[in-house]
Amino acid sequence: MTSKELRELNDAKLTEKLTESRKDLFGMRFKHATAQLENTRQLSGVKKTIARILTIQQERQGA
Repeated sequence: MTSKELRELNDAKLTEKLTESRKDLFGMRFKHATAQLENTRQLSGVKKTIARILTIQQERQGA
């Protein structure tokens, strides 16, 4: 998801998306370690999404 799409979500949905992304990342790391992950570029995409969500949450806490 892009930053613009994430900013449109409310706090509850943003937290839900963060939890979902972290679960996805865990599963991808496990698959990568066992050489079952075909597209390793997904790892960096999910990490960036998590970072975007955390950044937006920090901005909202400061405001």
